[in-house]
Amino acid sequence: MIRHLPPRREVLPRSWYTRAVVDVARDLLGCYLTTVRDDGTVTIRLTEVEAYGGADDPGSHAFRGRTTRNAAMFGEPGRLYVYRHMGLHHCVNVVAHHSGEAGAVLVRAGEVVAGVDVAWARREAVGTVVSAAQLASGPARLAVCLGVDLADNTADVTSQDASVVLDQRVTSRRAEPLASGPRVGVSGPGGDAERYPWRWWLTGDPTVSAYRRAYRKPMPDL
Repeated sequence: MIRHLPPRREVLPRSWYTRAVVDVARDLLGCYLTTVRDDGTVTIRLTEVEAYGGADDPGSHAFRGRTTRNAAMFGEPGRLYVYRHMGLHHCVNVVAHHSGEAGAVLVRAGEVVAGVDVAWARREAVGTVVSAAQLASGPARLAVCLGVDLADNTADVTSQDASVVLDQRVTSRRAEPLASGPRVGVSGPGGDAERYPWRWWLTGDPTVSAYRRAYRKPMPDL
């Protein structure tokens, strides 16, 4: 069931993102991500996220240092880091870190609470849509619903009038309990569930994506 979008909006300032990436990740749950495009406006309430750090996080794109691809992770907090995963689909991240560090929060899943018809049409243009709960369940589906692609890399989400905005609703602070666990598809040390339980989601929310372990190539028989 799609919830009503609360009317009062509180756009998150840049200072809100200039914190430890794990703290920002948890606090993003229940916030609202809105995009304004020529074919319509879509708002998604965030229900699942993953945190990725810098040089101390072997599961992060920033682990081995700055590159052309991951430069946004080292840049100004409160901007998007958008990349194309395996050449197949886009992933939307929000840059968050202390000064001089790197980090970003992958937006994994959410509930479309405004612009449902627009989001549905975008999804149907590239694949099959089964239900409203599945509409933005998973990073690729979420990016399609929002109409986000590489052109949005480094977009500023802290301005009221921007084409991409992140906000809280003053009348509906998050009340749902949270759960945490290992990140999806991360192998090696970065996939250590005890050291990096850096995926958070709203417990029991039907839009949360299914957890999948990282694929490991089987060893040959000797």
